[in-house]
Parts: sequence; structure tokens; C-alpha cells
Amino acid sequence: MKKVLFAAILSLLSLNVSAQVALKTEGQDSAYVQTIKSRAQKIVDGLGLTDAQKAENVRNIIANRYFLLNDIHSKYDKNQQDARDAELYKHHFELASALALYLTEEQIDAVKDGMTFGRLKRDYKAQLEMIPSLTDEEKAQILIWLREAREYAMDAADSKGKHFWFDKYRGRTNNWLSARGYDLKKERDAWMKRIEDAKKK
Repeated sequence: MKKVLFAAILSLLSLNVSAQVALKTEGQDSAYVQTIKSRAQKIVDGLGLTDAQKAENVRNIIANRYFLLNDIHSKYDKNQQDARDAELYKHHFELASALALYLTEEQIDAVKDGMTFGRLKRDYKAQLEMIPSLTDEEKAQILIWLREAREYAMDAADSKGKHFWFDKYRGRTNNWLSARGYDLKKERDAWMKRIEDAKKK
């Protein structure tokens, strides 16, 4: 009985993975659709997928996510932010769940980075370079906050909104590091000097 059940589950999983993911373009402007398809394809190209069907499905999942976000943000005005945020939260975890059928956790992270201009990696690298003396605990906390920022940024309406979340969390990080005794101006000046010195070599 267990073997039959296990075989049935594997069969269903196989069916889901091989099924075609439709591109949900209904009601979308044709030029916007092409822009989003191109944007999603660029992210997929960075994943190095060799299965064409899988790559197309992943592209469509990402593109559909952009369509959904556009629909949600277009629905609410600035006086309805609570309702907008509630709907965004309702759908927030759908992207990772859909991608999990086709991608590893590392690849899903790469998709998230692609949708947020790679700010997590860039900001984390910059923080480590600016303050080489950070402890492992401090590095871990900075990365936690950057991951939080990325989750919020993924649901933002546009590039300005995405950058806003990383800048907001950078402010939180800087305040936290200052409270722990770091002189951020001194650290930043020393970092800039190291960069300039490296250019002269």
C-alpha cells in the first residue's frame, strides 16, 4: 500500500513539473508584456538551466509575478496602503512555492536577487569591506536584515520602491552598529582610502 501511495505521489509531482505554466497576459498591455518577458528571461538566463521547458516555466512564473504585483499596486491609491499591503502579504509566498517545483533553494535566491537588482549581495559585500573587523554574529545579523529587506523589496511597485527597502534596512544596520561602538564615518573614510590606494597599485 505504501509503495502504491509513494508511486502516486511521484507521479503527481512529475506531472506538475512537466506541465506547461501559462503566461497570464489577460488585461496586460502588449508592450508591457514584452518588457516583462524580457526582464524575466534575463533572470532565467542567469540560472543556467539546460531544460528548455523548465526554463520557460520558470520565466513564466517570474513574469506572472510581475503581472500580479502590477495589478495589485494599480488597484489601490495612496490612501489604501493597508489593504494593498494585506493583499501583497496574501500572495507573498506564492512565488517561492511555485519556483520550488523547478529550482533549488540557491536558484530561488538567485531569482530573488535578480528581481531586486542584486542589492543583497552588493550591500553585504560593501558592509564587510567597509568594516573588516565585524564579528561573525554581526555579519549574521546584517545578512538577516538584508534578507528581510529583499522580501519587502520583491513586492515593491517599482525600482524606487525596491531600493527604498534596502536603504531603510541599511539605516537600521548603521544605527545598530553605531550603538555597538563603531565609528561609521571613520570606517567609511578608511574604506575609501583603501579603495583609492588599490587603484594606484
